[in-house]
Amino acid sequence: MEPIRVGLVADPASPTEAARRMTDLAPPDGDDRHGWDIQLVSQPFTLGLEDVDTALARLRTQGVKQQWDLVIGVTELPLRDDDGSYLLAAIDPQRRSAVLSLPALGGFRVNTRARDAVRGLVSGMEEPTSPEEQRLPLPGRSARWRVLLGMVLANRPWRLAAGLKSALVAALATGAVATIQPTVWLLADSLSGWRLVVATVASIMIVVAWIVIDGELWDRPEDDTVQARERSRLYNASTLLTLTIGVVICYLVLYVINLAWALFVLDPDVMGGSLGEPAGYGDLFVLTWFVASVATLGGALGTGLESDEAIRAAAYSKREEERRARLADQRA
Repeated sequence: MEPIRVGLVADPASPTEAARRMTDLAPPDGDDRHGWDIQLVSQPFTLGLEDVDTALARLRTQGVKQQWDLVIGVTELPLRDDDGSYLLAAIDPQRRSAVLSLPALGGFRVNTRARDAVRGLVSGMEEPTSPEEQRLPLPGRSARWRVLLGMVLANRPWRLAAGLKSALVAALATGAVATIQPTVWLLADSLSGWRLVVATVASIMIVVAWIVIDGELWDRPEDDTVQARERSRLYNASTLLTLTIGVVICYLVLYVINLAWALFVLDPDVMGGSLGEPAGYGDLFVLTWFVASVATLGGALGTGLESDEAIRAAAYSKREEERRARLADQRA
């Protein structure tokens, strides 16, 4: 018996990475009537401002062109129903097409959940029980936060350091010089704990704001509709959270390296002589804390940020522009 030809159309980046792990999917245990021949195509197939029906129609057009029996789209975009609820998936049994939203799976065990979801979609469309289009909404009031968490982790904030490499190198150089300056020792010693916390938070917030402004990452609504405004708020929230996590990771790396440098080159007795009071190794930790905040600002604001893929990937709005450009090229 001929295997069922299943097409997976995945958005570039994380959806494609997740879809590559699904090409070996097989029918559920005990169902040996058909095999599955799964083929992967990596390309954007939907836009954030489109309705779900448009995405399903475009997928089926792709399926007919490729001569697939079933077609499933895997997108990094949040899907919303007409009533505003967030969707895990939408299924059109008549067209034998479906679309799955990865952010709706949440932030944990996404690959496993995505495999299970695609297996369920293929099995359901193989022998549909109803010809009616089906929408699978996310339950509960936490749906928006679940989608937001999924969007942030899909942005892979830990990779942001690659896009900030010049700024990070400049910050390390700034910190290395500041660590051995007696004036900096005096400033660090004069600051209370709450002021050091404020300096840390302020330095991170300023760097995040600078990246957003310099990279033009802020998304603005396409029109004045409620749906467009909600989409922009979600995109911007995911961008800010992604950048904040990425900058915090850079800050911690900077702190650890500067601390190692301070422990290697500084003698607490020498610091105590400059400060006019006894100093211990605990003062080196406080000094490094202050230096990390200063170096974060000096490194990021004093260095032009690269137009790097890791920075562009932090913003859904930038990837939305790329989707539109690619879809326009396909239609031309």
